[in-house]
Amino acid sequence: MSHVFSVRELTTALRDVVEGQFPFVWVAGEVANLARPASGHTYFTLKDAEATLSVVWFRQTRAAAADGGVHPLTGEVCEAAPARLADGASVLVAGRMTVYPPRGACQLVAELIQEQGAGELAAAFERLKRELAALGYFDESRKMRVPDNPSRVALVTSPGGAAVRDFLRVAGESGAGAHIRIHPVLVQGEAAPGQIAVALDAACAEGWAEVVCLLRGGGSLEDLWAFNTRQVADAVFRATIPVVSGVGHEVDVTIADLVADRRAATPTHAAQGLWTSRRVLAQALDEAETKLAGAARAFVDRKATTFEHLERGLTWFSPARALDRSAERLAHLQARLDQAGARFFSTRSGWLRGLAGRLARAFGPRALELRAVRCESLAERLGRAGTALFAGHEAVLDRLQVRLAAASPEAPLVRGYGLVRVRRTGRFLRGPDEVSLGDALEITVQRGRVAATVEDDALLPNPDRLDNEASLSKDQV
Repeated sequence: MSHVFSVRELTTALRDVVEGQFPFVWVAGEVANLARPASGHTYFTLKDAEATLSVVWFRQTRAAAADGGVHPLTGEVCEAAPARLADGASVLVAGRMTVYPPRGACQLVAELIQEQGAGELAAAFERLKRELAALGYFDESRKMRVPDNPSRVALVTSPGGAAVRDFLRVAGESGAGAHIRIHPVLVQGEAAPGQIAVALDAACAEGWAEVVCLLRGGGSLEDLWAFNTRQVADAVFRATIPVVSGVGHEVDVTIADLVADRRAATPTHAAQGLWTSRRVLAQALDEAETKLAGAARAFVDRKATTFEHLERGLTWFSPARALDRSAERLAHLQARLDQAGARFFSTRSGWLRGLAGRLARAFGPRALELRAVRCESLAERLGRAGTALFAGHEAVLDRLQVRLAAASPEAPLVRGYGLVRVRRTGRFLRGPDEVSLGDALEITVQRGRVAATVEDDALLPNPDRLDNEASLSKDQV
């Protein structure tokens, strides 16, 4: 019989295998069964359409990840943990896999948790960007020239936003006296893409404006998402008059910016770029300021990122962090050991008390004498039965050994016979119809092997001869 594991041995072995195979993993799923007991730890189930996984997030680890996390192997800086987890939230969880022996179940010990939404929008942005680039939406050759000092300008924007106020202020300061017509639309939300596309089509269809400006103030990726939709990109692409896109801040780049005939960093820059008055100096100054600020910000960000990588990497691999993890595990094991010890001693104490009572009743002085006499009698019977049993089995073994020697495939070899194996098929040869000319043969004899080749077809089966023999046999019958 192979080794029989105890439950503890098997679950411990499984835990070692799982922890060795998955020391650090990222898992995406939906939060369910969220629980926060008095211990301060967080427990929940991570699920998708086909499976679930138990997750534990210890209090100390959650506090350390409040400001963000870093991948311990690649140094990738991660987003801060969600302010508050809730059932139904879509999250990315990073941590190590283990097996919890009391339940014999796999669980993920979380180190970092972040929301999924922003990453999905960024991926959708890149997919649409690649698709439109392949269709030629961004080609410079198809873009129209934006006229200088236009006298009639159409604005597609929210009439109450800061973007339109900034644009009108700059237009008034330019002194160009241009006429401006506003097409009011929503610039955020599910209805925004449709309204923007309709307004762009209407501005082109009425033929009044020399240029159309698409305006919106700054915001997050989600806030600007209407300008990253295929519906708005198609409307800008099919516009019959030049389109200037002034969406977001300097660092924001939308699909509408890439498709438009001109991209302005902000709504203010969109107005400054249309009229000559003060335009060149202001634009140059703004661009220099933007570049300087961007370079400074990028430099600071790079240095800050490098510092965070080093700091978080040192924190992750520091002896103190390793000791904390070991201390957590030791405390967990100590608690389990204390509980198991208490249960063991309680159970054994009760069992020993019961056993002592049974021994007192069953093994008094008189009972011991009777049992001694019975043991002597049983010993004599056991000796006689063992002698008879072994004698019978020895005779059976002798007969089996003789039969086994007679049935051995090597027995005929001793008498001068051989075993012939066809190398092409790997099978032992039983008749000439199983070989062909040129087949290599391997002949096993008592003291070794001999190689041979089929060269004479006289011994091979002859179909005519077989038919004659078959006919002769039928006649004889």
